[in-house]
Amino acid sequence: MNTDNQNTLQETNGHSLSGRSARARAAILRALDELGEPAGALKISEMILGMGIPLQARSIRFHLLKMDREGLTQCVGKHEGRTITDIGKKELARISVLRKVGFIGSRMDELGYRMTFDTQSKTGSVVANVAIINKSDLSRSLHYMRPVFSSGLSMGNRVAVEMWGGRICGVEVPQGKIIISTICSVTINGFFLKAGIPVVSRFGGLLEMKNNSPRRFIELTEYQGTSIDPHKIFIMANMTKVGQYASEGSGTIGVSFREFPSIALDEAKNLFSALREANLNGVLAVGRPNCPLLDIPVSEGRTGMITIDGLNPIAALHEAGIPVILNPLSGLEEISSYVPFEDIAPMGRRSAFVE
Repeated sequence: MNTDNQNTLQETNGHSLSGRSARARAAILRALDELGEPAGALKISEMILGMGIPLQARSIRFHLLKMDREGLTQCVGKHEGRTITDIGKKELARISVLRKVGFIGSRMDELGYRMTFDTQSKTGSVVANVAIINKSDLSRSLHYMRPVFSSGLSMGNRVAVEMWGGRICGVEVPQGKIIISTICSVTINGFFLKAGIPVVSRFGGLLEMKNNSPRRFIELTEYQGTSIDPHKIFIMANMTKVGQYASEGSGTIGVSFREFPSIALDEAKNLFSALREANLNGVLAVGRPNCPLLDIPVSEGRTGMITIDGLNPIAALHEAGIPVILNPLSGLEEISSYVPFEDIAPMGRRSAFVE
């Protein structure tokens, strides 16, 4: 089996695809999977443009016809469009294994570009994380998440809970399971980008906290050098102590280190205020221009920024021994799916946004 680095992939029928064609097909399958509903070539074209693969609708229709014959997609009607099949989902999972190192960095850029949330109207989409737990663990999960949200260790104060039959980010809730979704800190990238401020996501890390204050980084992983979200690795490797920090004021939490041009510092401060007013604040610390932040050097002409990782509430569940399946950077979800944590019913009824 060839890899992306060798510029070819093998089709299920044994014929090879060029690297460009393989990337286009993978993007089409991913778009259909994330949409979770039938879509036509024009809608798919809009989706994959954000993935950095500009394709005309005519080219997409060509690929779809071939994938229909291979059983990867299925036409559900002339006007409804196509859906991805079970075979297509298996192929998409196989392709995901072959994604090159650095996928996380490009995924962050894509989702930040595509999100649409507006702080004034409080409408639009945000970047979301998804976690799947057993239905029987919901009450316990809410119990352990409560102090994490109260301590400000999340991206804002909102969470979404979906029962069986519901869907978040195109992910359907399996029977006997519940999906808990938190807002990802990559949402901050989207705000900066829409304000015309380029932001660079450099590291995912673990930050040691003492007496409610940041002390030092104990782990750092470059986003551009990994194909797996580093925070997922930290959580599953039992390296976080989010619950301990929430209860004692000292522990280890997940954060990200970002940079933006120092010339935009005043405008960035206005963005931080807008985020706070929208209850989406996730900024832990901002450095001084051209100066290291917690001993992490920044590039010339840039300012460092530490943001709280949106997976921290989920980390507390894993620390408590609750089985959880993590899917960071799962996709985009409408803000209307999220409610303030304190507004969630004790038994976790399907949530709806409350103004």
